[in-house]
Amino acid sequence: MFKDIKSDLPASIVVFFVALSLCLGIALASGAPLFSGIIAGIVGGIVVGFASGSPLGVSGPAAGLAVIVFSAIETLGSWPTFLLAVVLAGIIQVFMGFAKAGFIAYFFPSSVIKGMLTGIGLLIILKQIPHALGYDKDYEGDLSFFQQGGENTFTSILIAFDAFSSGAFLISALSLFILIFWEKVLSKKHKIFRLIQGPLVVIAGGIFMNYLYMNGFFGLSLKPDQLVRIPVPDNFTEFLSQFTLPDFTQFSNPAVWKIAFVLAVVASIETLLCVEATDKLDPYKRVTPTNRELKAQGLGNIVSGLIGGLPVTQVIVRSSANIAFGGKTKLSSVIHGFFLLFSALTISSLLNLIPLASLAGILLIVGYKLAKPELFKKMYSLGMEQFIPFVVTIVAILTTDLLMGIGIGMFTGIMFTLWHSYKNSHSILKESEFSEKESREVYRIELSQEVSFFNKATILKSLEAIPSDSKVIIDGTKSKVIAYDVVEIIDNFVQSSLHRNITIERIKV
Repeated sequence: MFKDIKSDLPASIVVFFVALSLCLGIALASGAPLFSGIIAGIVGGIVVGFASGSPLGVSGPAAGLAVIVFSAIETLGSWPTFLLAVVLAGIIQVFMGFAKAGFIAYFFPSSVIKGMLTGIGLLIILKQIPHALGYDKDYEGDLSFFQQGGENTFTSILIAFDAFSSGAFLISALSLFILIFWEKVLSKKHKIFRLIQGPLVVIAGGIFMNYLYMNGFFGLSLKPDQLVRIPVPDNFTEFLSQFTLPDFTQFSNPAVWKIAFVLAVVASIETLLCVEATDKLDPYKRVTPTNRELKAQGLGNIVSGLIGGLPVTQVIVRSSANIAFGGKTKLSSVIHGFFLLFSALTISSLLNLIPLASLAGILLIVGYKLAKPELFKKMYSLGMEQFIPFVVTIVAILTTDLLMGIGIGMFTGIMFTLWHSYKNSHSILKESEFSEKESREVYRIELSQEVSFFNKATILKSLEAIPSDSKVIIDGTKSKVIAYDVVEIIDNFVQSSLHRNITIERIKV
């Protein structure tokens, strides 16, 4: 497990810094205690990390659940009652794992998954531009088009230019320069620059720049909302008081079970999507056991709910950051969880000096690596059946949210599959047949392996086009399945052909 520690340790540090702000931002958007996001991050790293079979996936609180969590807390009326729903959702996920529900992951088309990764990459870039410019009204980790306060992804960028902060921009520009120079130049000069990752230097540089600002250098400053804001306990007792137990007296409350079921289903779908996406990014092309992943996520939600944390899923932003900065095994996920725990216990005051502009620089690089222009060229070269669902998924994610975007992409992919099936239900071979008395046209219709009710229209159209006084051979030798609807059409054609002097020969139909 420790053989790739040289790669996993630096990657875990990057994931830790990225996850830190995301955990806090998602907790804020969920209307939950801020520390609940940190708890979920700790559990997602340590508990799910150990239990999961995903080599590169990183779990924690997810933005896709923020709206559900916010409304659920309001519906149930108390935070402890909601925690019970999280525990029950985890139990449901464990049962789903044992029921082998993870097979659902294999039904996501490759074009849609690649579109999801590219869409998220572009979305990360668009969402981080305001933070890089010093406009931090939208919470870190938001992946929805529409934002709080009536803004959206694009209007937020325009407002950010009006609310331009020189201090934040200088830090984000310096961060981008360090990251690019580190990767393109320094990492090739000496192995020490591969061991010490550029993002760690960016975070240290951001803290140092903030310190200079605070001491009057450059005449610049950062506002409190332009910095990481992790709760700072005065002592260990106060730290422990941030953990909350579920209200088990609400076990028989139907609303708790309803919310638990919704959480379990949405969290599982988001996890399985992330698993597929992460496996595609894996340089070693390893395959995550999906049923084990559902069990691991279920265990994580049980533990998170029991100690006062938000629900967890596998999260593509953290996972892609892990891959982008060299993670090789799940040890990087586990270590990042321990970093979150250690930091919350000891150095929360120091972490609150980190500018969000520094994190924006890191995430801009992550976004670019997910949405490289070369991928568009590659998908276009594969043909419209791959390219159109890919592009539709990207546009849908950018203009709605992650799950809605995936749903629209899936629908587009299914439509192409149905169209392909519609066009390839059968083949027709025309030839002539001669005898002493007459000659006539012979039409051999060979049905494909799978003939479903979707093929009714094309087969009916072909049969109606056959001229009178001809012969038709309908061959189902190659077919494994012929839908009853199609057989019924053929039966009806046989009846109608009697009036048109058409001879019909049926083979295994």
